[in-house]
Amino acid sequence: MKKRIIFHIDVNNAFLSWTAVDLLSKGYPVDIRTIPSVIGGDEEKRRGIVTAKSPVAKKMGVVTAEPLFMARRKCPGLKIFQGDYELYHRKSDQLYQYLCQYTDKIERFSVDECFLDMTGTNYLYSDYVSLAHQIRKEIFQKFGYTVNIGVANNKLCAKMASDFEKPNRVHTLFEEEVPQKMWPLSVEDLFMVGKSSSKMLMEMGILTIGDLAKLDISFLKKRFKSQGEMMHYYANGMDDSPVVSDYGKSKSISTTETLEKDIDSTPVLKKILLRQADHVGRQARKEKLYAQTVALIFKTGDFVNYSHQVKLMNPTNVTEEIYKIALSILKNGWRGEPLRLIGIRLGDFTKENHKQISFFDQEKDVHQEEIQEVLDQITEKYGDGVIIPASLKEK
Repeated sequence: MKKRIIFHIDVNNAFLSWTAVDLLSKGYPVDIRTIPSVIGGDEEKRRGIVTAKSPVAKKMGVVTAEPLFMARRKCPGLKIFQGDYELYHRKSDQLYQYLCQYTDKIERFSVDECFLDMTGTNYLYSDYVSLAHQIRKEIFQKFGYTVNIGVANNKLCAKMASDFEKPNRVHTLFEEEVPQKMWPLSVEDLFMVGKSSSKMLMEMGILTIGDLAKLDISFLKKRFKSQGEMMHYYANGMDDSPVVSDYGKSKSISTTETLEKDIDSTPVLKKILLRQADHVGRQARKEKLYAQTVALIFKTGDFVNYSHQVKLMNPTNVTEEIYKIALSILKNGWRGEPLRLIGIRLGDFTKENHKQISFFDQEKDVHQEEIQEVLDQITEKYGDGVIIPASLKEK
């Protein structure tokens, strides 16, 4: 059985980093990551607490979740910035859409964390650790903040690996590395083992993850019930949970195709884009979403990634329209070099179609949606490619 390859991407000090990048883009004279600063609430109401702190503030003793007035006592020159959660969600969406060029199997674990399932892409990415470094560097170059990336054979180990030394690092925790890299860690460092459970374990003399891994599972189940079984598997680096994509939460729908060989043939690429337009269109229609942006994702034979997108005046989820937009992007955005991967991404969704149509076009538009619904039902039953609109067939 092929071993899975899972990436866990974690933004370093996300709220403070994202606020810093936003302030710099607006002309703020200093990078708040380099001075004593925190993200917190309203200091004047004395109810605000520290939600994120700069490295400088951390060195001065400021800790997360302490009241702001106590943080200022430790650090009189402390700069306090209120959190902007709309900004953070925008930054999160931006990161997610960037990661879509590497795989469509992405799970948002939190606003600043994602799991990527890279399994089966070994003929595209021969060295996953080098790819992780490439992603880490590109995120900094494109967006101005750093991430940690864990590379492993399951989600648990990828998550644990990304929590190793920070910031701006790539770490691996493959199955064979668990005894060396994970077992020496304190038992309280094991993912999903809370403070009360780790305290009980330490009182029993179980101090490291390795100690926990060697305990009999029946003993753990007796003491901790169902959590004991989880502790046993996690301590041994075992986790078979899947990376679960969620289109509704992701704010984008995408599909990519890795090609068996480098392709620079426009007719071949057109056929691929037609299949992909139908795929993302059907997914959007199923979710009753209309895309306001359409993007093409390219990866060259030299493994260079780039993408182009267009903003639509009229949101759509119709296969024919998506395909025609994709062809336009291909014509204007593709540099003509051989491609190893191509994909379509829909984004910036709305629940309503705000298309401006005349009274005489309304009936035609309704019929088009009804026909599209019937075509989707046929495709769901008999598979892709059974029906292709005549207007989209190659002449």
